[in-house]
Amino acid sequence: MPNVVIVGTQWGDEGKGKIVDFLTQHADIIVRFQGGPNAGHTVVVGEKQTILHQIPSGILQPGKKCVIGNGVVIDIETLMKEIEEVRSQGYFKDDTALLISENAHLIMPYHKKIDISREKMKGKDKLGTTGRGIGPAYEDKVGRSGIRVIDIFDDDLFRNKLEDNLKEKNFYLQNYLNEEAFNTEEIFQQFSKYRDKIKNYICNTFLFLHESLNENKRILFEGAQGTMLDVDHGTYPFVTSSNTISAQASIGSGIGPKHLDAIVGISKAYTTRVGAGPFPTEQDNDTGNYLRDKGAEYGATTGRPRRCGWFDLVTVRHSIQINSITHLALTKLDVLSRLKTIKVCTGYKYMDEVLSGFPTDFSVLEKCTPVYDEVEGWDEDISSITRLKDMPEAAKNYIEYIENATGIPVIMVSVGSRRNQIITIKDPFET
Repeated sequence: MPNVVIVGTQWGDEGKGKIVDFLTQHADIIVRFQGGPNAGHTVVVGEKQTILHQIPSGILQPGKKCVIGNGVVIDIETLMKEIEEVRSQGYFKDDTALLISENAHLIMPYHKKIDISREKMKGKDKLGTTGRGIGPAYEDKVGRSGIRVIDIFDDDLFRNKLEDNLKEKNFYLQNYLNEEAFNTEEIFQQFSKYRDKIKNYICNTFLFLHESLNENKRILFEGAQGTMLDVDHGTYPFVTSSNTISAQASIGSGIGPKHLDAIVGISKAYTTRVGAGPFPTEQDNDTGNYLRDKGAEYGATTGRPRRCGWFDLVTVRHSIQINSITHLALTKLDVLSRLKTIKVCTGYKYMDEVLSGFPTDFSVLEKCTPVYDEVEGWDEDISSITRLKDMPEAAKNYIEYIENATGIPVIMVSVGSRRNQIITIKDPFET
């Protein structure tokens, strides 16, 4: 049975949560494989909006198994609040629906304090992190001093790791960041209470997933953030702290790449970005304000207004190559309605040269100006359209333009925020 990976092709906020929620009806298992509570997936069912930060979006569909993989860094405190909130909305009635990898690393209180304090010290040069402690948690993971979920169930091991970490963290907090130190016993007791509340969800998710493959279960891998925020392949240093690309679906879950059958790249019909960093097609003008207001472009995690601009073929082609994308899903096409003309960035001009690829040199990227092509817009409201053939001709032409320019078929088009406002051209599970 085919397995599908969902990734963002831009700087995140492409609408991955909605697409995952929609495709969950065809899947048995949904796996979150990277990132932490710095990601926010917004799903609208009826009139009810649900924002998920760590739990896979599939939790909103009954009868599914949702896995938080080893590649995720987990904030237990906010995870428990998220579980309570989802349940209060009438979802997640089956306790066995959520499985958490015992090898996932934990975001500790000192990680969040370090994250916030560093940004404060940088002032105008800050990176624009969410302050959720994700970066410092991944630092400890790579530095082999991280605390995993399984570690807090062994009192001696947990206490020893905590004591060793706090010797270094407290010195750094007090002597460099001018912050108060943490108390070992207080954190130990705090997490001892947490573990009792999450112990039923903890398991060896690697074994579960491989057993599921042997049973021909359909697995949907849910990425967070977007390709251009990938720590290796994005607009470094204005990136997140994990790998956001499709290859991480294997690493962050323990499933080999031969089991990844379809890679669906999610693209907005325009482009947005949250936080600092280069954004060649940004429209800091009436057009950008129009896109932001009509598209309700505010961060699901922080509420920060998103920077808005035209569709950028350079970044999307870059994402297609890095992720081996097989299909595209185009979201928020309805936001472009009422625009007489729509611009598409076809290349970057640097000095007297038009670059064909995405520049990795930050000093080059920040000096690039977009080269635009213009296509005809449409006046009609498309939010109630359910079939591609009923779209205005100009809207169909825009979709076809993107297909021709990328060489990748568009298989889904979202025309609104609700679950049913989506046009399916092809089911990626049927590839």
